[in-house]
Parts: sequence; C-alpha cells; structure tokens
Amino acid sequence: MDANSSANGDQSGATAIASSARVQIRNLSKTFPGTRALIDVDLDLLAGEIHSLCGGNGSGKSTLIKILSGIYQADPGGTLTVGDREVGLDETTPEFARAVGIHVVHQELGVFLDMSVAENIALGHGYPTVAGTQVGWRGLRRRAQKLIDRFEIEATPSTPLSRLSQSVRTQVAIARALQDEDEGSEGLLILDEPTASLPAHEVDTLLSTLQRYAAGGQAILYVSHRLDEVLAISHRITVLRDGAKVATTEAEGLGEDKLIHQIVGRSIDRVFPAMPEVSDKASLLKVRNVSGGPLRDVNFDIAHGEVIGIAGLLGSGRTELLRALFGDLRIDSGELLLEGEPIHLRRAADAMSAGVAMIPENRAEDAAMPDMSVNANVSVATVGDYWSWRRPWIASRRMQRDAQHSIDEFLVKTASDESLLSSLSGGNQQKVIVARWLRRKPRLLLLDEPTQGVDVGARAEIYGLIRDAVAAGASALLVASDFDELARVSDRVLLMSAGRVVGEVKPPDITAEKLIQLVNQTTISEGEHRVN
Repeated sequence: MDANSSANGDQSGATAIASSARVQIRNLSKTFPGTRALIDVDLDLLAGEIHSLCGGNGSGKSTLIKILSGIYQADPGGTLTVGDREVGLDETTPEFARAVGIHVVHQELGVFLDMSVAENIALGHGYPTVAGTQVGWRGLRRRAQKLIDRFEIEATPSTPLSRLSQSVRTQVAIARALQDEDEGSEGLLILDEPTASLPAHEVDTLLSTLQRYAAGGQAILYVSHRLDEVLAISHRITVLRDGAKVATTEAEGLGEDKLIHQIVGRSIDRVFPAMPEVSDKASLLKVRNVSGGPLRDVNFDIAHGEVIGIAGLLGSGRTELLRALFGDLRIDSGELLLEGEPIHLRRAADAMSAGVAMIPENRAEDAAMPDMSVNANVSVATVGDYWSWRRPWIASRRMQRDAQHSIDEFLVKTASDESLLSSLSGGNQQKVIVARWLRRKPRLLLLDEPTQGVDVGARAEIYGLIRDAVAAGASALLVASDFDELARVSDRVLLMSAGRVVGEVKPPDITAEKLIQLVNQTTISEGEHRVN
C-alpha cells in the first residue's frame, strides 16, 4: 500500500497510515547545483515497522538520510514531523535529530576494536565520573550491562570489540545510538547498508535482531541493495528513482521481479543478461591437482568463452582459487595449462602477461585508489602502454584520451576524468575497476563478487560489460554469494568445500534453490569427512 495513495485507490487506508505515523515527511525536495536530488517526496514511517528504502545509486537515498539527520537542509517548503514536533525540512539540524530520537547507524560503524563494549557505548553518551575527574568504571559497566540486557547482546561490558563478530559489533553500535531513548523505543533508527560487510552466516543474526526491535515498537528505516533481505524483513518498501518516489508498497507478495522493475524500470532478465553460447569447446585453461594454501587437489577445465560459477560458503576456498590463478597465492603442487602449454604464476605480473585479469572482492582495500583520479584508476593496469624507454616519459595526453574513451565505453558516470574516484557512487567505482581490466582484452576474467555493494541498475550494466567481453572470446570464473546471480549467468557451476572442488552442476539443474541445497549438503559431508 502506498503511504499517500494506496494501490487500489483506498484513500482511507492511506489516511490511517499517515495519522499513526511516528515520522512524517512532506514535500521533501533537495536541489544541488545543476541537479535535483529529491523531488517532492512524501514518506510515513510507523512505530513497530521496518520500512525499507530502495533505489539505485543517485536515486536520492543518501541525500534523504542526510536531511533527516540534519547534515543537509532541504529546499524550503517541506516539513518533518516526529511525534508531536515539527520542523521545516530546510531547518533540520543534528541537534534537532538527536532531540527527537533520529539515529543513523552507517555501514562503517565507527566502533573501536581495541576498546571494550562498555567504552564503545560510552562514546555515545559520555563517561560517568567520580570525584569530578576520575572515570566511574563501576557505573560505566553497570550502565553498559543494562543496555546489553535490553538489546540482548551476547557480550559482557568488558569484552573487547575485537573478539565479537561483525553482526554483534553492529548490535553494539545500535545500542550506543539508542541508549538515550526510552524502553518504549521512541524516535527512528536508520540503518544504512548494515549487512554490506557481513559474512553470509551473520546476516540472519542481525536481521533477526532488527525484527525483534521492531516487534518492541521501534520504527526502523532500512537501506540496502540486498533485495532478498529487504523482502524478507520489511513491512513496507519505498522505491526512489532519480530523486522521485516511484511507490510505497506492502512487502508481502511484492516479489523480487516486481521490486527490481520498480527500481530500474526494467525486468530482471535485463539485469542478468544471457551470456553468449560457449564459443569454442576447446579448453582455454586446464587446472590439474592444484594445491596451495587451503586448496587441495583442485581439478577443472574452462573452455573459450565459458562462464563458470564457483559456489561455496565462506572459507570454502573460492576466493583463494581465484587468487592462485592470479599469482597472488603460491601454488605448491599441481599444474596449469593455458592453451595446452604449462604456465607458472609466481606473481600477478605473470598472470597479467598470460592474459589473466582479476576483479577482487574487496574493492576498497585491493583495487580502488580513492584519492586518485578516475583517469589514473582506469589507466593503472595499462600504464606501460604509454611509456617509452627511448623517451623516458609517459604519453599523458594519449593516456588521458584513451581513459576518457574507456569511461564512455564502460558507462562510468563521472563529472570529469579528473574527479577523484572517492567522489563516485559505489556502482560507478566498480565500473572503473571493471574498465581497468577489460580494456586489456583479457583471455581469462577472475570475478570475485563483482557486483557486491552496488545497486541493481549498476549490476545490470556490469554484467552487460562482462557479457560483451565473453562475446569477444574471454572466459570467466565467477564467485558470487548470490546464488540467483550464479544461476542466471553461469554455463556451469563448480561446488567448493574445504579447498576442494566437490561437485559440478550443469543445465538444466542450475537454479538458486539447487545450488543452496547442494552447497549445504557438500559442506556438511566435507565436515563429516574431516571429523572421521
């Protein structure tokens, strides 16, 4: 049901929602120089509701959150009502947000791993003192224990955060944010991509926690690119596109296909474009009895133009396999045959010379140079093409011209090729990394979670670029935690567990449900094998 006009035209339902809303946003618009980031957005957020906010990069989600938290001020004319307090959206401040109980927990939690739970919680409230100057540690721990009990956190006040899982650290950050609110859960809790950096097995823990908070009366605004999570925990979902509200819909019965269509304006089949038929059945690469690090006797072939998915749980060896094939993990034994010839990958430069490219899982740490230009980031893997020993300097003008061509070819949205990479959205940063490697015309693409943390629109564009590379003859090994993603783009899927390839799935059996079933079965079997 739309918060302002329900899908079936029932205005009484919309009126009932508005009248019971804890937070009301009316006529929210925000204009930046040359851009309307938000256009007349209305939104009602209810007590006891998880309300998800979805949309592509540039849809206005981040701007809306910053206005609610007082970091930005909106254009004149809109209002924000929280409980019985109202303010013009052009007058929001961090002080007002705190006063009415609007709290944001970001993906980067702002917690300190070498400090205890009690100390991290105190950072949001202040340290109690005794005798005017000394920290009252007993009072600090007592207050922390009350919050631990209230938010059901599996830790003690003295536990260092470094010993806690990422999901529990997120719970600590939430407790810190909400500690000054009454037990009745006043105000609004905003969670911005809270599961983006969580391993899969911790996601359910956090989502269950949020559902418990909502059941206790907390109003929650949830922002995530992970649509399966959004559909699983939301009561209602609002979609923004190009700054305007597309719809507010009841989550029950919505379905991922329809949600994707609302977000990007096209069907899921165009988000995961069909890959070309395998161009040549002959093997590009043969992997024979490869062991190294956690890998044990890995065997498989990949043909020219073939896309092979790698399915496995965290710790299965899937990332390590890609690293070994890129010369980033030492191979202790076994053999690699490229076009029938043995190759030895002792470092990344060897793999690059052999026509191998890798897009790593952790873009921020292993691929991006955030404080350098888009031009530099696109060009870094091909800079040798612009260097001459006869005249020892870089042909910078030609390099910049070619970089601009790649920016256009690979659909990177940036104000300028000289813009810092950090100024781009996550999806556009990822397209820069993809462009960096695809412009080398690789024979083998190693893709480790290539669409992690990007919106569904950017995902479609990234897979379109991969499809074009495969159509031109490249082969690809794809690791993805999203099994629906694997099922839609892979010609075959290899199952990994405990560093081994333990199975293979071929059409027509490649479905997300089948992969989930087999991965869990093989993981259990492998664990029993190790125990016995």
